[in-house]
Amino acid sequence: MAMTLQFTKGHGTGNDFILYTDPAGELALSPQQVRALCDRNMGIGADGVIRAVRSVSLPEGAAALAEDADAEWFMDYINADGTAAEMCGNGIRVFARYLIENGLITLETGDTVPIGTRAGVRDVQRSADGFHVDLGRWTLEDGEPLVRVRELKVARPGQGINVGNPHIVVALADVEELADADLSYVPHVDPEPEHGANIELVVPRDPLVKDGIGRITMRVHERGVGETLSCGTGVAAAALATRHWAGSSAPHNWRVDVPGGTLGVRMFAAEDGEHVGLSGPAELVYTGAIELA
Repeated sequence: MAMTLQFTKGHGTGNDFILYTDPAGELALSPQQVRALCDRNMGIGADGVIRAVRSVSLPEGAAALAEDADAEWFMDYINADGTAAEMCGNGIRVFARYLIENGLITLETGDTVPIGTRAGVRDVQRSADGFHVDLGRWTLEDGEPLVRVRELKVARPGQGINVGNPHIVVALADVEELADADLSYVPHVDPEPEHGANIELVVPRDPLVKDGIGRITMRVHERGVGETLSCGTGVAAAALATRHWAGSSAPHNWRVDVPGGTLGVRMFAAEDGEHVGLSGPAELVYTGAIELA
């Protein structure tokens, strides 16, 4: 039986999503349906699907409510290949705008809303020109995995960073190398991460620090998606890895250029350790309806 899905298309610096509302948790899409929707030739086209569901209406939401009873809404994010993802830094900003524009929450400039995710509750603050999300505590992973990327001649060492989802950041020599990398193929990582990882390729700007702000350029291959124009958590991971490589004098504020635009990253102290935050725009492009098999 066919089903009509009311949806909204949105993006954060080109990282694009299909969003829909399912407060009672009665309309979970199958992996096949997600893949069909995200297909850029035969469907709407997107890097993933986001379902707005009340935390009380799904099992994963129980942990969110236990962490923060005010986390009414849960961002159920599914990658374009139909697999569930822990977090999405661009997606959660777009999700916040979606909740606002659909009258599901009220959020004035400067106000903050807690949102449930599979990585835990994340606080999103509305700003004058977008949204800022506290991605929480981050982890520097041990080891030095080797990453092979098509069209780069040799394998490069990577730095594992976890910001609620797994990343491996690789430093390249210059923008020419960055442009040469073919991220239409999945990079090969040795040893292979148990649950996969997003791979970020990073080039420092010259100078690296200007007016107290670190500056890098990045491309990304997202786990379960492929190359995307942007990856919010990947941007945060790239800034964290670059600061780690740069040493103790490196700044805590960063500007990261991705193919889809520019995002801001800030590292700051919190009661449970250092947190990393992400700032940037969130746009809703159009609404529509589509029949699903």
